[in-house]
Amino acid sequence: MTAEEVIKQASQYLSKEDTDFVRRAYKYAEKAHEGQFRRSGEPYIIHPIQVAGILVHLELDPETVAGGFLHDVVEDTSVTVEQLEQAFNSEVAMLVDGVSKLGKIRYKSKEAQQAENHRKMFIAMAKDIRVILIKLADRLHNMRTLKHLPPEKQRRISNETLEIFSPLAHRLGISTIKWELEDTALRYLNPQQYYRIVHLMKQKRAEREHYIDEVMQEVQNQLEEVNIKADFSGRPKHLYSIYRKMVLQNKQFNEIYDLLAVRIIVNSIKDCYAVLGIIHTCWKPMPGRFKDYIAMPKPNLYQSLHTTVIGPKGAPLEVQIRTKDMHEIAEYGIAAHWAYKEGKRIDPSESNSEAKLAWFREILEWQQETHDAEEFMESLKVDLFSDMVYVFTPKGDVIELPAGSVPIDFAYKIHTEVGNQTIGARINGKMEPLDYQLKNGDIVEVMTSKHSYGPSQDWLKITQTSQAKNKIKQFFKKQRRDENITKGKELVEKEVKAAGFDYKDVFTPENLKSVAEKFNFTNEDDMYAAVGYQGITASQIATRLTDKIRKQHEELQDLEQKIEGVKSSGLKTAPAHKKDSGVRVEGVDNLLVRLSKCCNPVPGDEIVGYITKGRGVSVHRNDCPNIQTEEAKDRLLHVEWENTNTQTKQYHVDLEISGYDRRGLLNDVLQAVNESKTNIIAVNGKSDRNKMALIHITILIHNISHLRKIVDRLKQIKDVYTVERMLNS
Repeated sequence: MTAEEVIKQASQYLSKEDTDFVRRAYKYAEKAHEGQFRRSGEPYIIHPIQVAGILVHLELDPETVAGGFLHDVVEDTSVTVEQLEQAFNSEVAMLVDGVSKLGKIRYKSKEAQQAENHRKMFIAMAKDIRVILIKLADRLHNMRTLKHLPPEKQRRISNETLEIFSPLAHRLGISTIKWELEDTALRYLNPQQYYRIVHLMKQKRAEREHYIDEVMQEVQNQLEEVNIKADFSGRPKHLYSIYRKMVLQNKQFNEIYDLLAVRIIVNSIKDCYAVLGIIHTCWKPMPGRFKDYIAMPKPNLYQSLHTTVIGPKGAPLEVQIRTKDMHEIAEYGIAAHWAYKEGKRIDPSESNSEAKLAWFREILEWQQETHDAEEFMESLKVDLFSDMVYVFTPKGDVIELPAGSVPIDFAYKIHTEVGNQTIGARINGKMEPLDYQLKNGDIVEVMTSKHSYGPSQDWLKITQTSQAKNKIKQFFKKQRRDENITKGKELVEKEVKAAGFDYKDVFTPENLKSVAEKFNFTNEDDMYAAVGYQGITASQIATRLTDKIRKQHEELQDLEQKIEGVKSSGLKTAPAHKKDSGVRVEGVDNLLVRLSKCCNPVPGDEIVGYITKGRGVSVHRNDCPNIQTEEAKDRLLHVEWENTNTQTKQYHVDLEISGYDRRGLLNDVLQAVNESKTNIIAVNGKSDRNKMALIHITILIHNISHLRKIVDRLKQIKDVYTVERMLNS
C-alpha cells in the first residue's frame, strides 16, 4: 500500500478532522526518516506506511494509526518523545514511547537488552492495549520482509516471534495476525518442512475443495427448509498448525483429519444451535469432539461452536458455527473493541473486554516486584503463554491458571490474604497436598486460618504463577526491611568500589534518585532493600549508577585511540597485498589486508576491517557473525572498496540452493550458471526423504551486481525455493 492508499482507506471510517490528523503524522514521519533506507534498499518510510496500513485494515482510532506512522521516529531519528507530544498529543507520544526500544542503555548481553525492551513494551501495553497492536503490526511487516536479512537474524527474529508475539496475538484473539506470524516464522526456521507441507497441500487441494462444496450444498438445502440464512466458507488450515500436529502428535500429513473443515456464519446465537442440530442430524458426531465456546468463551474473547462429524464418504469433517459479531472477534480479537464505528471508538468496557482481560492489568503489579528484566520475561511467558487449566470455586466461578498450577496459585488468585493464610485445600471434596497439580474442571476449596504463620519459602518452588511468587516474596520483604536496606547498601558500595569509581562522584543524591526512578522504586531505601532481598542484583544498580561517568570516559577515548592502537600494534606491512585485496584502510598505509574466508566479501558488500594479532587487517562483511561479539567491536576500523565495479578480479562465493527434488534439477542449476559465463569451482548436492534437495555451489564472481544477476537467474528455475549466500564456520 502507498501512503495515499492508507489515508484513503482511513477516510472511509474516520472523520475529515481525524483523517487530516493521520495525514499530518505521515508527513512528519516522512520528513524525520528522510535519507534513511532499509536493508532491502527501499526508503525507510515504506515500513511505517505498511505498519499504518495494517492498523487501518483493523479500523483502529486515529491516535493508533498515527502511532503506526511514527512508531520508529524516537528510536531511529533525532525526534524526542517531548517533541512528539508538542506536535500531536500525549496519547500519540505515549504509544510511540511504549513501542520504542531502550537502545541507549548498555547491558551485559543482548539477551538482557532484549528482555528489557520487551519488559518496557509490556508495561506500556498494560497501561494502553494499543501499544501492542502497533507492535504486532510492526512485527508482521518485519516478518513479511525478513528475506532481506542474513539467515542468522532470520532465525533469531522468527524464534522470538514464536516465543513472544504469536502467543500474545493469540491471547488477544487476533488470529488474522497470529496465523501469518506463525506460518512466516516456520518458513525461516524449518524451510524443508514448510515447503513440503505446501507441496502436499497443493496436491490434495482440488479434491478437498470439491468435497467441502458438496458438504456446504447439502447443509444449505437443509437450512433453506427452516429459513435460516447463513454464509459458508472452507476454513483455511494454516501451515504451522499442521506442522505442530505432525511434530507434537507424531502424525503423518494424511493422518490430520481436520484439514477438511467448514465454517458457517449465521445471524443469531439461536441460529448457531439450530445449525448444530441440523449438522448432527445429517452426520454422526465424533465423541469428545464437540466444544461450546459460546456458553464458555475462551479468555481471549473467542466464541464459536466446534464439532467434528463423520461426513460423506466416511471422512471426518470439522464444522465451526458462529455469528457475524463472533467472527469479527475471532479474526481481530481485542482490536475489534478499539475499532472506530462511524467515527466513534467502541468503549471496550461496554463489551466487558476489560474484565475478561484482567490478567493484563496484573502485569503492572508484577513489574513493581520484579526488577530483573529477564526474570520478568520468564514469569510472563509462564503466565501468559503457557497452556491453561480452568478450575472452579465452590460457588461455580471459573478461575484460569497456567498448566501445572497448585492450590496456592489458586489461593493468591482469589486474594493476597487468602494466599498468606492458606493451610490446606480440598479438591472435589477431598483433602489434597498443597503441591497437587490442578486439572481442568477441579472444584477447589482453600482452607485458611487467622493463626497461620504465613507462607513458607518452599512455596516459591512449587507455585507457577508470577502473582503467587511475587506475593510470597513481598511477605518476606516486609518482615526484614531494615536488615535488607543495610545489606543492600553495602553490596552496591562494594560493587562500585571494585569497578574503580570514586564514592563521592557516584553516590550523589541526584544520581541515586534518578537510578531509583529508572527501576520504578519510590526512593533509594526501597532500592537498597530490593538488593538486600535479591529482588535485583547489586551489579545492576552499580552499572546504572556509574553509567554517566563511564560514558564520559568512553567519549574521551573514541576513534583517536583506536587509530593509535592500529599504528602501534605491530601489524605487518605489505603494500602488494593491499592492492590484491582491492580494499583500502582509511588513515593507515602499508597494512597487510586480506579478505576473510568465513564470509567471503565481494566488491559492493558493506564491509568492515578487523585488526588481527600479528596478521594484519582481515576484511569481513558487516553482517558476519564472527565480528558481532563485544570483544570484536573494540578491534574494528573503517575500510572501503577501491573499485566496486571491477571486472578484472574474481572472488569466491558459496551459495546454497534449496528446492523440490526432481529429475534434472541439478542440471538446470549448472546450466543457468554456465549461461551467465561464470566459473564454477565446486558443487555438491543431497536430498532427504521429504523430497527436499540442497545444492551447495562455489562460483567466481566480479562484484555484487554480478552475484545478484546469477541469484535472480537461479530463482527463476522451476522448483527452486530459496537461494542463499552461505557463511563458512
